[in-house]
Amino acid sequence: MLTGVHAILFDKDGTLFDFSASWSAWAAQVLRHLSGGDAGRAREMARAIGFDLESSEFQPDSPVIAGTMDEPVRLMAPFLSEDWSAGMLKDYLFHSAAKAAMVPPVPLAPLMQVLRGRNLVLGVATNDAESIARDHLTRAGILSQFAHVLGYDSGFTPKPAPDMLLGFARFVGLDPAAVVMVGDSTHDLVAGRAAGMQTVAVLTGMANEADLAPYADIVLPDIGHLPQALA
Repeated sequence: MLTGVHAILFDKDGTLFDFSASWSAWAAQVLRHLSGGDAGRAREMARAIGFDLESSEFQPDSPVIAGTMDEPVRLMAPFLSEDWSAGMLKDYLFHSAAKAAMVPPVPLAPLMQVLRGRNLVLGVATNDAESIARDHLTRAGILSQFAHVLGYDSGFTPKPAPDMLLGFARFVGLDPAAVVMVGDSTHDLVAGRAAGMQTVAVLTGMANEADLAPYADIVLPDIGHLPQALA
């Protein structure tokens, strides 16, 4: 049960936006571009990031799902042609990820208005870059609903460390116990527990209920069920 909630802190990928629907097509396009038509190189890079080329889907244990942008750079750089450097790869991934088509699991603007209507402070804590998160939230028409948007490059240790979450609580002047961390991965929920926050898991990422339930106060199908859970 959730009690005494005054703020909600959302993860982005897999939470505000459905992970597979948003990122699988992007990853397939990135692999085609970086491999330059070399099928062997594409397979090696896909294997490194835990992506199934045949189904065009991330595998549930992909090391990049809950990681920062540094992870795919580190994992794919060894397989690039000599035309690419790690720096060029990171720049390319940043620019292409910012333009990726994000697919929300539910209409976001009405949901955020409902939550704000209950005098809840909203925030985002993502292991993506802050600038990319802001681009995605702007295109979704909901950036203005959030008091703070924090990324892995906003001056905090990324999740599963609790630093980003504690920073948000400090910024909004709330006891962490009055904040709910909502996420789709164990990184999100472990960070929430470590920060002393209440935790809600959603099933719009790549993890299943059995993976998430041990770290969550409640498991929901998607964030659209939050208003009822908070009632």
